[in-house]
Amino acid sequence: MTTHQEGPSVAEQLAVVRRSIAEAAAAAGRTEPVHLVAVTKTFDADHVRPALVAGQRVVGENRVQEAKAKWPGLKAEFPDIELHLLGPLQSNKAKDAVALFDVIESLDREKIAEAIAKAGEALGRLPKVMVQVNIGREPQKAGVAPEDAASLVARCRALGLDVIALMAIPPADAPPAPYFDALARLAADCGVADTSMGMSGDYEIAIAHGARWVRVGSAIFGSRPSIAAQ
Repeated sequence: MTTHQEGPSVAEQLAVVRRSIAEAAAAAGRTEPVHLVAVTKTFDADHVRPALVAGQRVVGENRVQEAKAKWPGLKAEFPDIELHLLGPLQSNKAKDAVALFDVIESLDREKIAEAIAKAGEALGRLPKVMVQVNIGREPQKAGVAPEDAASLVARCRALGLDVIALMAIPPADAPPAPYFDALARLAADCGVADTSMGMSGDYEIAIAHGARWVRVGSAIFGSRPSIAAQ
């Protein structure tokens, strides 16, 4: 169900975020584009559509099943959408994920890389991937350990996967900048050009530390409906 919020519309909030991204990029002396991934998890199609009408084309979902219910119809309306999977992927959902998503940001182990490659061969399409790193070494979070990232990137490439970035979520209770720096250094060490890092509360800091993709949801769409209300 859609939440009905008071105040600025989705399109207005999207415009604010876009301006903030442009200003942060300019302040950091960035010349290459910074891509906004609008995170649409738990929001229904009617709530998301105003952002698409306003021109947002890169969007992110956390769950394969939710995306399967929501995005085929929206992709029919807006065929140039680039859909990112942000949440953990189970190997038994790999075929569905490969069929629907254009980028999988949450590849965190060899088994998932193999499942994506196998599904891609069967379906004749292969999403780009990002390797998710548990940059803060938090036991509750997904992601490969930093010291194992290079070997996972190499295995992905051996399977024919296009690794376009490393992705991470820093610890919530610590300043994010050192973790953003650490991910950028790790990406360079792994021979990966870019990073996906930064969310609604810290994306401007992430841009200052080199993020190519930032993932922003609540700053655009407002407070999330609870999963229980779905």
